[in-house]
Amino acid sequence: MTRPRTIFITGATDGLGRALANRLAADGAALILHGRDQGKLDRTAEEIRAKHGVDRPRTVLADLASLAQVRALAAGVRAATDRLDVFVSNAGIGAGEPDGRDRRTSADGHELRFAVNYLAGFLLTLELLPLLRASAPARIVNVASIGQEAVDFDDLMLEHGYSGMRAYRQSKLAQIASGFELAGRIPASEVTVNSLHPATYMPTKMVLRELGYHIDSIEDGVAATYRLVTDPALAATTGRFFDRTRDAEAHPQAYDTQARAELWRRSLKLVDHPGIA
Repeated sequence: MTRPRTIFITGATDGLGRALANRLAADGAALILHGRDQGKLDRTAEEIRAKHGVDRPRTVLADLASLAQVRALAAGVRAATDRLDVFVSNAGIGAGEPDGRDRRTSADGHELRFAVNYLAGFLLTLELLPLLRASAPARIVNVASIGQEAVDFDDLMLEHGYSGMRAYRQSKLAQIASGFELAGRIPASEVTVNSLHPATYMPTKMVLRELGYHIDSIEDGVAATYRLVTDPALAATTGRFFDRTRDAEAHPQAYDTQARAELWRRSLKLVDHPGIA
């Protein structure tokens, strides 16, 4: 009997993450779900168990605005499973409400959007990479955005000229660029690393709270993300950015090898991690 694939999804209690979890549960995947509210995690896990007749997904609790909690989250995933086939880095905050438009900082003193949207996923990836490599062939899927802005290395935490949109776009560019960098450092036969813009203004909590309307559907985003998670034709595809299901070009800085190396170096220092062994 073939063992079901084990898939870890961050931000799995709302929006795209929750809908993707349901889609993968229908396939029989063994799920590990992350959230920052235990009640919502429990309700999501129970909903999936009852709806799809599968084992109750395992849950892990963490606030990604704290690097200590990110490390504990990784330890929780490692304790929950001896293999990890796919890591979907989906959790994040938008450019405005409900997380505010003014500059805020994380528990570690980093600009909040850079911390939650980028640094948390960066550290979580590094912490889970040995398990992913041991489970080869494995996949990392970064849920990013087509909204990108060059990382300002002279003002990485945006202490000057702050706007929520600028911070959001910089965090998403950093997510994509570090994914490209990681893809260049590990064989695709072990782990592939790809990023995508799943859909435009889906009716998620943060989109509706900030804009009051949506363009694409949650189902559009699920279909694009599900493809990167499951499509056998993409087994050897790595270091790419997709606009929905279309191979696309990211911001030019993501292809600047010097900028990527600088981002990698600075990121390792910010999360206090030695890097890839």
